[in-house]
Amino acid sequence: MKHSLAIKAENISKQYRLGEVGTGTITHDLNRFWAKLRGKEDPYLKIGEANDRSRKGDSEYVWSLRDINFEIEQGDAVGIIGRNGAGKSTLLKLLSKVTQPTTGSFKVNGRIASLLEVGTGFNPEMTGRENIYLNGAILGMRKHEIDRKFDEIVDFSGVERYIDTPVKRYSSGMYVRLAFAVAAHLESEILIVDEVLAVGDAEFQKKCLGKMGDVSKGEGRTVLFVSHNMAAVQNLCNKGILLDKGKVISQGDVHKVLGDYLNTNQYEIFPNFNKDIFLSNFNSYTIGDKAKPVVAGLNAIFEFEITSKIEKYDILIGLGINDLYGNRLITPFSKHTNNSFHIKKGLNRIVCEIEKFPLKPSTYNLEVYVGTENEVYDYYDKGLSMDVEIIGNNNLLNIPDNTQGSFIINQKWV
Repeated sequence: MKHSLAIKAENISKQYRLGEVGTGTITHDLNRFWAKLRGKEDPYLKIGEANDRSRKGDSEYVWSLRDINFEIEQGDAVGIIGRNGAGKSTLLKLLSKVTQPTTGSFKVNGRIASLLEVGTGFNPEMTGRENIYLNGAILGMRKHEIDRKFDEIVDFSGVERYIDTPVKRYSSGMYVRLAFAVAAHLESEILIVDEVLAVGDAEFQKKCLGKMGDVSKGEGRTVLFVSHNMAAVQNLCNKGILLDKGKVISQGDVHKVLGDYLNTNQYEIFPNFNKDIFLSNFNSYTIGDKAKPVVAGLNAIFEFEITSKIEKYDILIGLGINDLYGNRLITPFSKHTNNSFHIKKGLNRIVCEIEKFPLKPSTYNLEVYVGTENEVYDYYDKGLSMDVEIIGNNNLLNIPDNTQGSFIINQKWV
């Protein structure tokens, strides 16, 4: 392993058996033992399916990760992205040695401090103070080294008043603030953070991102960051790894990987047939031509097909349009124009028209709401996306660049 590398993953795979804890049965254990004794391959490595949540599988074995290979240089900040179930959290758990890979190995140069889901890393019976010293000791730090960092950790976490209280009495927000402060400030060469931004207020999230930036750019430590917040990944990371169904499908420069994520994130609708009312199809196009995608500056049509098992009045339809980093840009919503719909049993077609579509050419992620004022029947956010294009110049000589916002506005200069 090259001295400049922080982490090298070689043929990492992780297999789980559904519905079981451990390997499953004594028979399976004996078969594995007998194969190992004879120098043969584990017979259960030959079976199993990719972890595809969009369909029902046939095998009781699932590969959460399969044949993962990558190298991470010291000082890199690496964003690990992908849809839910892609294997992101499993990869971090393997790196943190919470669990062992089924096949393959990691070579790591340095100590790892990790912040996974809420509830890991601390002894709930111990106080915040005791847990800080425990985590430092696990990293191999001496007491006087932890003493030097202690005040900084407590100040960052904002839990000074409760530092001598058992952490089992902390709220989830307090717990994560202290856990992040410990992981980020203690002297490890590699920091692993899994969705820390999912808990805590906006001020704390901003504080965390700032600290991770300092850790990577200022201190030269290696950061691995899992998040669904693409804006945070873009701002913090210089490298990216894209996972899909347990496999690496793109890695390298973070902007390239984010672009690849968007290109693989245009999925067909997977209706939830268990619901009484659900989105069964969706289409977006330029008015007058269903074959033409939405064009900036021209009237756009958004067509919703709603399937219902019941008859229902006063249904509202909403469409959230987000940029590729997850920031909400506009929300066409029938409630805004006092439009509600009578949904009949079977297939219903509802259309929204937006005049002179105002967003510049790009790819946008979509979310669809179907419900009433008081009840949500379906909320579809499973990777719908659309492309906005430009044909000719649509009276625009220059398209706004990334520093000038996302909107094209009608303007007249005199």
